[in-house]
Amino acid sequence: MAPTSTPQTPFGRVLTAMVTPFTADGALDLDGAQQLAAHLVDAGNDGLVINGTTGESPTVSDAEKNDLVRAVLDAVGDRAHIVAGVGTNDTRHSLELARAAEQAGAHGLLTVTPYYNKPPQEGLFRHFTAIADSTDLPVMLYDIPGRSGVPINTETLVRLAEHPRIVANKDAKGDLGRASWAIARSDLAWYSGDDMLNLPLLSVGACGFVSVVGHVVTPELRAMLEAHLTGDVQKATEIHQKLLPVFTGMFRTQGVITTKAALALQGRPAGPLRLPMVELSPDETAQLKIDLAAGGVQL
Repeated sequence: MAPTSTPQTPFGRVLTAMVTPFTADGALDLDGAQQLAAHLVDAGNDGLVINGTTGESPTVSDAEKNDLVRAVLDAVGDRAHIVAGVGTNDTRHSLELARAAEQAGAHGLLTVTPYYNKPPQEGLFRHFTAIADSTDLPVMLYDIPGRSGVPINTETLVRLAEHPRIVANKDAKGDLGRASWAIARSDLAWYSGDDMLNLPLLSVGACGFVSVVGHVVTPELRAMLEAHLTGDVQKATEIHQKLLPVFTGMFRTQGVITTKAALALQGRPAGPLRLPMVELSPDETAQLKIDLAAGGVQL
């Protein structure tokens, strides 16, 4: 059974976009994934995104994706919302992934804007609608034009929100004005997909986060969220400012690279990366240690 949700928080409030642990020879590490998932939920996550960008989804096979969803569900599926990334730039492939994720038991779907082929807004609308029509699972859109090349325009978000299963948006657009209008004009649950903007997005109506830095600072993220929800703006701001070195340090290069390095420094399951991702250099690792320590992260 999936954890209890509400229309305002269909996937919980604090979710981490989880890395995919690999063994030393690059194979899928299902035991490590279960250990990491349990650690993240124990730390305060009420949701996990599996097979997203931080999970190296472009280099994880369809069969591995399904195995990973099942393993994480077995470990923590009764305590956290397990959202499976199914976004590709091929609608037919996304439909296959969505149906497989539903069969594996996922609680919801994350669908990124199709990348590289740069479809027009009508193409985005039809793509997301087709995915939402393909299963009975709730859908979280993922708007990240820096990766996809195309934003989901406000009008398109408002249209998509009319679909009964399109219930949320992960916002990595970096535009508080557009976010404000889309939140005001739709009933989508809004999740920050940009850790530096977690607190600002809460202030314009977001309900929670889909975080990368949650791998190392989930308790602080939850404390910031709770402070905001109870009206303690000063405390929320203090936590946000304390975490600034972490937000900066974890994104000096691609997030999965620094996240796996941080987890390795903590002795947690992560393993190597699959090309084209590469490990941090010694100098980059040293800088990451400085950044994390400045934000209070224990290594």
